[in-house]
Amino acid sequence: MKPLRKFLNRVKPNFEEGGRLHAFHSVFDGIETFLYTPNTTSGPKGTHIHDNFDSKRLMIIVVLALLPCLFFGMYNTGYQNMLASGTKADFWQLMAYGFLAVLPRLVVAYVVGLGIEFIVAQWRKEEIQEGFLVTGILIPLICPIETPLWMIAVATAFSVIFVKEVFGGTGYNIFNVALVTRAFLFFAYPAQMSGDKVFVSTKPICGLGGTVNFADGISGATPLGQIATHTGGELQLQDVIGDPISTWDAFLGLIPGSFGETSTLCILIGGVILLAFGIASWRIMFSVFAGGLLMGWIANTFSTPTYPASFLPATDQLLYGGFAFAAVFMATDPVTACRTNAGKYIYGLLIGAVAVLIRTYNNGYPEGAMLAVLLGNALAPLIDYCVVQSNVSRRMKRLKTEERQ
Repeated sequence: MKPLRKFLNRVKPNFEEGGRLHAFHSVFDGIETFLYTPNTTSGPKGTHIHDNFDSKRLMIIVVLALLPCLFFGMYNTGYQNMLASGTKADFWQLMAYGFLAVLPRLVVAYVVGLGIEFIVAQWRKEEIQEGFLVTGILIPLICPIETPLWMIAVATAFSVIFVKEVFGGTGYNIFNVALVTRAFLFFAYPAQMSGDKVFVSTKPICGLGGTVNFADGISGATPLGQIATHTGGELQLQDVIGDPISTWDAFLGLIPGSFGETSTLCILIGGVILLAFGIASWRIMFSVFAGGLLMGWIANTFSTPTYPASFLPATDQLLYGGFAFAAVFMATDPVTACRTNAGKYIYGLLIGAVAVLIRTYNNGYPEGAMLAVLLGNALAPLIDYCVVQSNVSRRMKRLKTEERQ
């Protein structure tokens, strides 16, 4: 690494004030601080202690926690195509198929999002923020694999500009940028973001996999999509070729769904990584799952014509759709979540309960995790405010009681 450090030191004066490339100082600073921990101090006087675990290193840990979901999404994309097309392929062929399917989406998300952030940083003469390191990988993970690239580009640009940069950049956004991207896609292009065909890759890529034709017996419907369109009686969830889906299949993630959201096992592995490094809040994770279980139990106990009690056990609600992914990676976003400990419990319970509530009593929208987290983001400041005011009121009453005594 010493040659790289020497090279950066040699070219750095060109990007500083007065250098011939000073207009691109933010770009150089972003690259340098990504590669090396900054050695600048907070001020010329006094003692300043810095931790080398800065924001960029934190974001890299989050990306590492997302890698199990990314790698499994590659395998599952190839696996679903293999089932639907009737072809045969080994493990590495399935991984290659999924890699080639998701790579353009990753490239588009990062090029558009980082490109906008670089331009804004140069315009404001600020350093480039690192928040999009995570957002860029989240966007392809929460979208169906058949989402057109131009739609991802438009939705990413909209979210970065109007949800992040308009509010001041990283750390100032009130809504999760990746989720707003998904919401923009869903509400702007509903026909292309729902139905049977968007969750299974239908085209051969470089000779890997066969073309999928959705004929009789072939379906790309997700389990939640099957529940939403079921008209009554017992329901046996099925995979793309009509075989029953077991709880174990759902836990592993061998089901149709958004690219990185299907495997609860990989999501939990990522959650353990986040908790081990102290990045995510266990209170929020626990509360989201608890809220989902509670609302799932209520939905099954008090059945309605829209949602008969036999549809889905409360525990299975946690395995389908984007519920687990939202609980571990979306609801725990420290920028948009509650800060107070009591608020985190309320925030998580609200998200988990609303997600299952939307699923069970709204046939028009089988998934609910995305809207539940965005609702939680909107209410997080109010929840924290109420918690703080409650603490203040309680302490004032205690103080008055002590004074009277």
